[in-house]
Amino acid sequence: MHLSKVIINQSLFPTKDSYPFNLPVLQHTNMLELSSPITVFTGENGTGKSTLLKALCRRCNIHIWEGMQRTKYNFNRYENMLQHALDIQWVDGSVPGSFFSPELFRNFSQLVDDWAISSPGMLEYYGGESLTDKSHGQSCMAYFKSIYKVKGLHFMDEPEAALSPKTQLDLLDVLIKMSVDGHAQFIISTHSPILMSCRQAELYSFDNDSIDHISYKETQHYKIYKKFFSDL
Repeated sequence: MHLSKVIINQSLFPTKDSYPFNLPVLQHTNMLELSSPITVFTGENGTGKSTLLKALCRRCNIHIWEGMQRTKYNFNRYENMLQHALDIQWVDGSVPGSFFSPELFRNFSQLVDDWAISSPGMLEYYGGESLTDKSHGQSCMAYFKSIYKVKGLHFMDEPEAALSPKTQLDLLDVLIKMSVDGHAQFIISTHSPILMSCRQAELYSFDNDSIDHISYKETQHYKIYKKFFSDL
């Protein structure tokens, strides 16, 4: 374990009327205790899972590869300010880490190709092949197997988007192996019942006004999938 506590300071919110500070879960949650090396954020779209995940990542001084920056039609000056309202508690000092999301990974893969032109040996880190020569799911798994060997704190935003169910099971195996003995800690936002099923994971639901612990079989995702397959 590297990170043990996250405190949301509503007194530091610059506003409560604009995103992300208008999200109910942020206005009604004071603290998250992280007691497992794998923490899973679950909930419906728009509830704030990815928002908190990214803000926490930035608060931990872990870089997010944003890719090309573009001007938004509706500019929101508060959008990336949540990190400044978070306090964190490390177990034994800060550690390095990583951030993954499928939407940003393609840009990262292309950057690795650019770097490899002058330093071909770096591709050995990803299995000896260019990440852009693989399918999206295959390149993601090559990245996971390399980066999660690094001791640290790793954030994942809906990693299942590019993965087949079988590959999600492969990722689950990687997460379990890499989190053994406190080597790596993972905080994951996901809609995947497969990733949520990890017995070592601590699950937090964003589906109510506050962020609360939830058991696997009580998640909406599990219930929806169970009903779907039962009705076939």
